[in-house]
Amino acid sequence: MLKILCKIILVGLPLFLAKESLAQNDVIKQQSCDGNPYQQTVDSLKKVYSSLGFTLLREASMTMESEYEMPIVLPMTQGTLYQFIFIGDPGSRLYEVRMFDWSERQVVYKKNQWGEIDGNIISYDYVPKFTEYHMIKPLQINKSKKKLCGYVMLLKKTVNQ
Repeated sequence: MLKILCKIILVGLPLFLAKESLAQNDVIKQQSCDGNPYQQTVDSLKKVYSSLGFTLLREASMTMESEYEMPIVLPMTQGTLYQFIFIGDPGSRLYEVRMFDWSERQVVYKKNQWGEIDGNIISYDYVPKFTEYHMIKPLQINKSKKKLCGYVMLLKKTVNQ
């Protein structure tokens, strides 16, 4: 009986470990969009915010799936004024951005719907109360397309004007 149990462990354990290591390969990775359909808008926003004393810290285009959030984790410094901008596909019906602090408390929620003045762009400023990582979760819903392109920018106020 002991021999059978040892054989089961010796054969089963490597199979179990192999399955665990394969499961780690199923990680969702952020991918950029092919080209940048929002380049003109991005350049315009960069120019405007630069004139207001902001410096671009991070920017990325990202492939998104309709109705699914795309989490972004960013470090932020206490007392610093940040500007976050999300640009979604113009054909989407709904755009949302949620921001959470390190203790997973929601600190910002913004929502735009198709046809509103701001349309496919959500922009907000934020001053963190603590120096810590924050998670930002943009989302867009599009009834006719499953794969969408999104663009995010994080700017930091550097010059008092």
